[in-house]
Amino acid sequence: MEALVGGDAARCEAVITGDTELNALQLRMRELAVVTIVTQAPVDGDLRRMLAYLHMSAELERMGDHCVSIAKIGRELCEHRPAGRLDDLTRMAELCGIQLDEMLAAVVEGDVEGARIVASHDDRVDRIYRRLFDEEVHACAAGEEDAACATRLTLVAHHLERIADRVTNMGEDLVYLQTGNVEELG
Repeated sequence: MEALVGGDAARCEAVITGDTELNALQLRMRELAVVTIVTQAPVDGDLRRMLAYLHMSAELERMGDHCVSIAKIGRELCEHRPAGRLDDLTRMAELCGIQLDEMLAAVVEGDVEGARIVASHDDRVDRIYRRLFDEEVHACAAGEEDAACATRLTLVAHHLERIADRVTNMGEDLVYLQTGNVEELG
C-alpha cells in the first residue's frame, strides 16, 4: 500500500518478486509436515498442532498473494495517479496490519481470547470496504470518476478485505489448536 500510495513502481516490483520467497517457505512447511506425518505418525494434539500451523502458513501465503495483486495494481496506477479514495485504502491497510500483528502475537502466546478479540475487529475493514465499493460505483455511474481507475481501487479494497478475513481464519485455527473445537470467528 505504501508503494501504491507513493507511486513507487520499484517498490511494487519488489513486493511482486518477493512473493517467490514466501511461496518457498510455505512449500517447505508442507514438505516438513508430510515428512513428520510419514516418519513420526503424530496423533491427537501433535497432529492438530501441525495441521493448524500448516493452515496458518497457507493463510499467510495467500495474504502474500493478495499483496502481490495490490502491488500489480499499484504498478499500473503509477502512471495514472488516482485522485481520491487512497485515504480509505490506507486505513484499511493499517487495520489489516494491526490485526495481523495482533493475531501473530496471539498465536505465539496461544491466546485464544486474544484471537477472538482480533477476529472481531474484522468488521471495521468490512465496513470501509462496503462504503468504498458503494462510493466507487456511484462515482462511476455519475461520471465523476474514471471507471478503470475506480475498478482498480475497488479491487485493492477487495484484496485488503480478504487479507483481514484470512487473519480471522488464523484465529479460528488457533481456537482449534488450543481447544480442539471448530469455531466461526468471522
